[in-house]
Amino acid sequence: MISCASSNKRPLQLSYFDDSEKIALLRLDSIPGIGGTRTRNLIARFKNPSAVFQASFAELTKVEGIDKRLALNILNKKTDVRYAQDQFNKARKLGVKIVTYWDREYPENLKKTAAPPAILHVLGEIVPQDTIALAVVGTRIPSDYGKVVTEKLTVQLVRKGFTIVSGLARGIDTIAHRVTLNSCGRTIAVLGSGIDMIYPAENKKLAAQIIQHGAIVSEFPFGTLPDATNFPRRNRIISGLSLGTLVVEAGQKSGALITAEIALEQGREVFAIPGSILSNKSVGTNRLIKEGAKLVQTIDDIIIELEPKLRGFCDEARQMPSVPAELSEIEKRMLKLLSEKPVHIDTIAQTLGISTAEALSVLLTLELKEFVKQLSGKMFVRMI
Repeated sequence: MISCASSNKRPLQLSYFDDSEKIALLRLDSIPGIGGTRTRNLIARFKNPSAVFQASFAELTKVEGIDKRLALNILNKKTDVRYAQDQFNKARKLGVKIVTYWDREYPENLKKTAAPPAILHVLGEIVPQDTIALAVVGTRIPSDYGKVVTEKLTVQLVRKGFTIVSGLARGIDTIAHRVTLNSCGRTIAVLGSGIDMIYPAENKKLAAQIIQHGAIVSEFPFGTLPDATNFPRRNRIISGLSLGTLVVEAGQKSGALITAEIALEQGREVFAIPGSILSNKSVGTNRLIKEGAKLVQTIDDIIIELEPKLRGFCDEARQMPSVPAELSEIEKRMLKLLSEKPVHIDTIAQTLGISTAEALSVLLTLELKEFVKQLSGKMFVRMI
């Protein structure tokens, strides 16, 4: 990974609730059936979480969405303080921020959705520039085509100032996060588990890097396993954090299609990469396009669609430097020569005045650093 300065710098943000009220909110959030909307209704009525537990049965049932069963569940939670205190202590121990719907740090895009969670667990930082975000999702087992497309478009999106949001899963998600980090961009990973249960385990190192250049986010309590039933809720946050969702490759029953459906429900744009009619990995994306998703061949297809929302936000200062400073002189010269258009190795060697063997050695080094990509026929393209 390129050595990039941490982009997690923001003014100190004070929480809307103090620690005791956050613990009360954790208690409230743990009640089955409460959810974000009912929690907001309760806070609107009683002003703070602790007051909810001091309310009478009659007062609780006057709140929209609170029926007799939920009112009884709230009243029965009066003695259930250990769980919430334990959750709060774990957050402190692990350096996890409990960001509530009422905090300034709560993501604006997510707040605008129909049913945002009342609590987010956050490792890292969510900063104002993360409002300009795009979700990049797809199959866990991408084709070579899917890998190259993800790498190429992600780099270009980062150059345009987008924060890349995905789900830390194998395949397209992992590629999107990794390429963003290598491009000195910001990325947010949303989990379908507790924030202390990184899944898959092989992505723990990647998660640690994301924390320095973005955030890991989960709405689930500590200790929550990555059960399949959690992922629709995770997908709702992925699309909710983003202005749009780009589906690169997806089979007939891919979870990425669920994210796309949720994005449409949230009034967000859905983009899809066309694929071969012979590939099972493109069945889902081709269907999305057939049903009205925006077909993406170049990054311009995304920018044009989102342009009304992007005015004033695509700051050129957020783009990568043209050539990373830590490269050797020959590596810098080679990167300056390469572009998105494939170039044959013989042309590279001849232009730089070096042997084909030397050119290949340098190119392979750059490929290991994920700065270039080798295509078939000894053709090379620049990836940053």
